[in-house]
Amino acid sequence: MTATLDLWPIGNCQVSALVDRAGRMVWACVPRVDGDPVFCSLLDDNPPSAEGARGFWEIDLEDRTETTQHYLRNTPILVTRHSDDAGNAIEVLDFCPRHFRHGRMYRPVAFVRIVRPVAGSPRIRVRLRPAQSWGAADPERTRGSNHIRYLLDEMTLRLSTSAPIGWIESERLFRVERPLHFFLGPDESFVGDIGDTLDTMLEHSAHEWRKWVRALATPVEWQEAVIRSAITLKLCQHEETGAIVAALTTSIPEHAGSGRNWDYRYCWIRDAYYTVQALNRLGALDVLESYLEYLRNIVDNAKGGHIQPLYGVGGEATLVERIETSLNGYRGMGPVRVGNQAYEQIQHDAYGQIVLSNAQAFFDQRLYRMAGEEDFKALERVGEHAWAVHDKPDAGLWELRTKSHVHTYSVAMCWAACDRLANAAEALGLAGRATHWRERADHIRQRIEAEAWREPTQRISATFGGDDLDASLIQLLDLRFMKPGDERFQGTLRAVEEGLRRGSHMLRYATEDDFGLPHTAFNVCTFWLIEALWLTGRTDDARDLFEEMLARRTRAGLLSEDIDPATGELWGNYPQTYSLVGMINCAALLSKPWSAVR
Repeated sequence: MTATLDLWPIGNCQVSALVDRAGRMVWACVPRVDGDPVFCSLLDDNPPSAEGARGFWEIDLEDRTETTQHYLRNTPILVTRHSDDAGNAIEVLDFCPRHFRHGRMYRPVAFVRIVRPVAGSPRIRVRLRPAQSWGAADPERTRGSNHIRYLLDEMTLRLSTSAPIGWIESERLFRVERPLHFFLGPDESFVGDIGDTLDTMLEHSAHEWRKWVRALATPVEWQEAVIRSAITLKLCQHEETGAIVAALTTSIPEHAGSGRNWDYRYCWIRDAYYTVQALNRLGALDVLESYLEYLRNIVDNAKGGHIQPLYGVGGEATLVERIETSLNGYRGMGPVRVGNQAYEQIQHDAYGQIVLSNAQAFFDQRLYRMAGEEDFKALERVGEHAWAVHDKPDAGLWELRTKSHVHTYSVAMCWAACDRLANAAEALGLAGRATHWRERADHIRQRIEAEAWREPTQRISATFGGDDLDASLIQLLDLRFMKPGDERFQGTLRAVEEGLRRGSHMLRYATEDDFGLPHTAFNVCTFWLIEALWLTGRTDDARDLFEEMLARRTRAGLLSEDIDPATGELWGNYPQTYSLVGMINCAALLSKPWSAVR
């Protein structure tokens, strides 16, 4: 079966896995999202049936002819049903436990699978083949009466099960006559009845997720899309530290054979800002509070100096990029990259996004910990850096590796840092500091209006020194730098749409970069366009385009980073937080009010 991005994420905010359309776990990293993949066949083009194939966990029904999948309502708990033409059927429930136990959140490095006979006399084969060293080798293993231990590089995983261990080890077919339980987790003896324990974990995890969803302030329309996006964004948060990763995968190419294969399993300051902004609209303040704690530590460790564009989920600053050759890549399209060289880049928009992420904490009385004067002083150090670099060249938000310009988006983010610091100072009653930051914001605004405006074409340029187009210019509206009725924004929107729109999709830019011309559209840019269309009065166009984007989702209700404008095929890392953010923001903006149905 050719690999696709028709994948179903499960997880518990410590680890996650992707399950393919055959019910096979094909991607999962331990002991956290940026670790070594124990399941890595997503990035191995060799078929699972090949000799020596590894990096997957399959529970397959003999003579299977149909597979259907769905999540338990308002959870990331996956139900896969396999059936054959003879009337035999099984259900497999996949999840990672996440629930309160002993007064704290229990989220082990563990994957649970429960197999239930549904009809007939089904026979299954279980093939559990973990990998280590990025798919290079099988781990050593030992076995006991009810378990198998896999000695991985970073940790030892133990499979505890109620199924016959010998049959699992030999991968033989056997009949399922009762529910079977599998717990692949820490190297600890399983205490108690495994069936009762895992059934209880399933019940408690489902309850915990449904309780979280119940607190969301969803729009009345497109609730299913919003809830699924919100749950998946929550899965992208490493709850231990509060970091939010850009995606759960690495090295899914932006288009076929592009070489644009990047590792997105890290916390970008920019992506995380957009994520908390979207979840704030739904009232998911737990994500914001955890992320702000992570950010405060990043700022403290920077000691008033340079802020990187991204960090590891534990706050690691060094993310050396390397290529792993033991995996040949998604559909054989390598390279497989681990780490991301962008941590060395200069991207000035990060300063604005740090301040923007924190701004709500000075006003929102629902928070357990509102921001105070000490927090303001710490953010002022970030603002000072934004002021110092606002008109200096950087790599920009698209992380160009060999080019540097003064990017309008980056300058506007530096403006936003100063503007929101002024707002925070006013909220704290610091009139002098408010005036100070307001004057700086006004100065940066004047620079943008003078340096980025192109009178002959009546639009804003993506760079101070050039005359180029970039979809990020649409974000001047979301930043409140410009208003929908401003003729300068209207002209910029027309130019961006004419230059970058391809049918129903938006490119980031249409000029050559380090890898040539881009071939795929960037999904979040299309959502930015939808927002701008709505706010400038083109409401029917906005709704039609939004419905079309929703139709492009995988069966799990999610989107990756990129899409082929001609075929509609999804490309890029998955699930992509940017794209999920776009769905939430547009649904909240375009939906009719709850009063319309009450």
